[in-house]
Order: sequence, then C-alpha cells, then structure tokens
Amino acid sequence: MPNYDYIIIGAGAAGLLLADALGKDEFFASKSILVIDKNDKSKNDRTWCFWEQGQGPFDDLIHKTWDSIYVGGQQLEKSTSIAPYTYKMLRGIDFYNHFLPKVKAYPNITWIQEEVANIEETENQVLVTTSSQKFIGQTVFSSLYNASIPLKQKDFPVLQQHFVGWQIKTEQSVFKKEEATFMDFSVSQKGNTRFMYVLPLSDTEALVEYTLFSEHLLEKSEYEEAIKTYIKEKYQDTKYTIEETEFGSIPMTCYPFHQHNTNRVFHIGIAGGWAKPSTGYTFYNTSLQVPKLVSHLKTGKPLSEFHQKSRFLFYDMLLLDILYESNHLGHEIFESMFKRRKASLILKFLENETNLWEELKIVTAPKPMPFIKALFNRLF
Repeated sequence: MPNYDYIIIGAGAAGLLLADALGKDEFFASKSILVIDKNDKSKNDRTWCFWEQGQGPFDDLIHKTWDSIYVGGQQLEKSTSIAPYTYKMLRGIDFYNHFLPKVKAYPNITWIQEEVANIEETENQVLVTTSSQKFIGQTVFSSLYNASIPLKQKDFPVLQQHFVGWQIKTEQSVFKKEEATFMDFSVSQKGNTRFMYVLPLSDTEALVEYTLFSEHLLEKSEYEEAIKTYIKEKYQDTKYTIEETEFGSIPMTCYPFHQHNTNRVFHIGIAGGWAKPSTGYTFYNTSLQVPKLVSHLKTGKPLSEFHQKSRFLFYDMLLLDILYESNHLGHEIFESMFKRRKASLILKFLENETNLWEELKIVTAPKPMPFIKALFNRLF
C-alpha cells in the first residue's frame, strides 16, 4: 500500500496552492506528497473574484479587472471608485492550467485522478480509500466539505450564498466594461436577500449572476427566470446568447470548522472554514492562509493548534444572526452601508483589514436596532 508523508485531497484553490507551496519549498523536498482529485481540472468550472491593492501574485492569470463598482437597490444607485483597491476576476481554467502542470512537475509530488470514498484516522497514520485504491498518509489535508456537519447544531446559523451565473454575449453594446455591478438589490427580494452581480468583460459580454444570501436553495428555473427578467429590464430587452453557465453554493456560517482538525487530518478551503462567513468570498483568504499553514508545518507544532481568532468573526456572526432571523433585512443593511460610507472602506472592512475606529464607522451605518438585538442575544 503506497505510503506518503502528505496527502492533499481536492485540487481546487486550497489544494493546488498548498501543493505548489510545499513542492517549491526546499524544506519539504524530502517529503512524499500525493494529490487526489476526482476531476482532471480541464473545465472552467468556477470564477473567483477578489479585491486587493496594487499588484498581486495572481496578476498574470487575471482575466479582467475593474477600478469602480456599481451598487444599486430600492433607494440607491451609486457608481464609485474603489481606489486604492482593484477588483479582480480569475477564471478557474486559467488557474488550473497554470498550477496543475507546476504541481505535477515537482519530483516529490504524485497526482492521482480518483474520487475519495473514505478517510480513516488511526493512532499512527491515516488511511485514504478511493474508488479503486488505498493510500496511507502521515498527514492528510482535506478539502472535502460535508454540508451536514454544521446543520447538526443550532449555536451558529447556516445560510448559503447560492447563485446561477450566465456568461452572455449581446448583439448591442449595453455593458459598462470599466464598472462591475457589485450588488444590485433592485430585483424582487421575496423575503430574502437577493441581488444581481454583473461582471462586464467588454461592452457586449458579461457574467450575469443571480445571487442569494438565504437558508434554502431555489429551483434552477427560478434563478434562470430572474436572470432573464433582469436582462430584459436592465438592458433594453437586448438579444443575447449564453456562452457559459455556472452554479455555486457557499456556506455562510461562523461554525468552528477547525474543531474537526486533528494532528493528522486538517481541513482546508471551505471545509476548513476559510470562506468569509458574511460574504462567501474564499479565494483571497485561502491565498493568505496557505503560507501561514506552511510556516506552521515548519515549526513542527501540532496541526490542531493552527487557528487564529479574530474580532471580525464576531462582526460576521452578528450579521448572520440578523439575516438568519430576518433575511429580508439584507438589502437594507448593505444599501445603507454603501450609501453612507466609502466603498473602499467597506471593502477594507470585508477583508478584515480595518482598525477599530474604521469598524465603528461601518457598524453605525445601518439602522442599529437589529445589531443591538443580535448582540444582546449573543451575550445573554
């Protein structure tokens, strides 16, 4: 039975970034590493977006950038610069085409395309069983997300950021290619937090996504009808063709996923709680977590000790408590924030980079009573 020092399960953003970080670091040159994924990563199965200041490590892979955003709603139509930030779009296929050959080329890394069926930890090793083989790992990094785990408890609400996106090409020039629609709450809310998200690639091409922050998913046709209606009303009923489609559902919760880590099995990506609870953004935080994890491995300290608490988790928790109890308030909260505060400050806050004074500005922008009530319920 093949035996490896490290087994990485899942070759998404977290898995490939971790494999690349270990493969290029001389410290781990003597370690044998296995990467397992059920897919060959040849399809453009997702789009990651994030914002950062200036140049970043993924700039050569970026598909499109925007320096300004639009936020709309029931009582808001705001186009604004996000300087000093740039909003960046990274397609999954470009990420895979760059990192997968790199990872496969490292002499101490083995790539297997299989579906993992079971992970069994013993006192001295971890047994990973796929559809046709078994492997032994001393340490396993798993990005397999079990959605039922956080749903078994009541202390931390679980919402979903779920969406259907169409990349469309129109016959007429209808998009502002220099401006991304970050959130447009002008669509019918139907008791939830619902908005459109539009990333123009040119004046005739854009990714149009219907997104919800809510507890339950919709029927596929409901997402599609909402996109059709939005295009018809927003873009003068222009004719278009659908070039690509995507669907996603990201957990929004402050549930402590890290409590399931042991010294031999460590969860990464969404499975490790690396998604920002209040927004669902995962890629940028993952790119920050991987170097920290690698540094931790070098210290020889137990993996179960790798966890950092943050006051931003408490802010996320209050917002999720509100949205769980009163999901219809989402558009009011986000609209009031963008109406009363600079977009760059909001993005800084959502990246957990603000100081206490800046955070006070953010939390006092919406109506205070829902937050006071949520705070009271958390404390008592």
